[in-house]
Amino acid sequence: MFELLKTNDGARRGRLSTVHGIIETPLFMNVATSAAIKGGISAFDLAELKCQVMLCNTYHLHLRPSDGVIREMGGLGAFTGWNAPLLTDSGGFQVFSLAKLRKIKEEGVYFSSHIDGKKIFMGPEESMRIQSNLGSTIAMAFDECVENPAPYDYVKKSAEMTTRWLVRCKNELDKLNAADCTLNKNQLLFGINQGGTYKDLRIAHMREIAGLDLPGYSIGGLAVGEPTEIMYEVVDYITPEMPVNKPRYLMGVGTPSNIIEAVARGIDMFDCVMPSRNGRHGTVFTWQGIMQLMNERYITDDSPLDPECNCPVCRNFSRAYLRHLFKAGEHLAGRLGVIHNLYFYNTLMEKIREAIDSGNFVQFRAKYSPLLSQKRI
Repeated sequence: MFELLKTNDGARRGRLSTVHGIIETPLFMNVATSAAIKGGISAFDLAELKCQVMLCNTYHLHLRPSDGVIREMGGLGAFTGWNAPLLTDSGGFQVFSLAKLRKIKEEGVYFSSHIDGKKIFMGPEESMRIQSNLGSTIAMAFDECVENPAPYDYVKKSAEMTTRWLVRCKNELDKLNAADCTLNKNQLLFGINQGGTYKDLRIAHMREIAGLDLPGYSIGGLAVGEPTEIMYEVVDYITPEMPVNKPRYLMGVGTPSNIIEAVARGIDMFDCVMPSRNGRHGTVFTWQGIMQLMNERYITDDSPLDPECNCPVCRNFSRAYLRHLFKAGEHLAGRLGVIHNLYFYNTLMEKIREAIDSGNFVQFRAKYSPLLSQKRI
């Protein structure tokens, strides 16, 4: 399913073949939490923005409209109009983000819905059943994401439980994929490496779950408050432990510079809400650095948002008009900001793949990793 095509100074160029289409790596997955990108972006927009994979949230879709409704509608692809690969997270991150509303036990997690307070239980089997109902291309294993820093003993026990949960996820998804009524019988399961920022726990956990020979592996529990340097350090010592012939996914990351640096460390897949969240509030990414459209200098600036960008926004609108929309509180402002940022992120990944293909990734990294993190005056 995954073919490693080329390497260049640690960066990997790959291709993942799935039942819903081919995924070229490295790639950025566009986050559609409730089956839509916030900012008024549809599946049809995503296709125009070079998106390869849409990522949806298991927990939120289980609450509304419910995975049963989505299954009845033919799965997420049919429901949203997205005719390409989909990844669903497991709901495990909500164990972390909804700390005040949950209780963790060996069998799973007891939640109180953030919407209406309704009591919910989700364990490995339930997560797999929900994701099977959603019919995604890739299902993520149910895990516990712990905060950084956290006590060593707690993190150790949590990682051990995550391993036991992963085995249960694998067994359950194998059963579901074999069932006659399953929407996607070729659903892929990705395991998640945990262990906080403790090197011995991370490595031990990765070695253990690698033995399950899953279709892909991810690094979870990072970009949750630890310094960037610590995140890079963890990735540095984990990627050598990850199977070479399987896709590697760094969850929840990140800035353009973060992505370039992680690609240099052997990561293939990324996701983050940053481009859409920032775009809705007037912060946009350009090939000259990070730009804040609220700045007064753009009041009468008739130049395109980014002269080096070919997205629909940069082709048609001026900085002055975009600033006006944000200052006026027009909904169009957020939509245009998100369109540009997603196009930028997906073009960034396209350029990274081209740089690896041509053997020029070292030069690309040296130029763009610092440049894209700069704030424009």
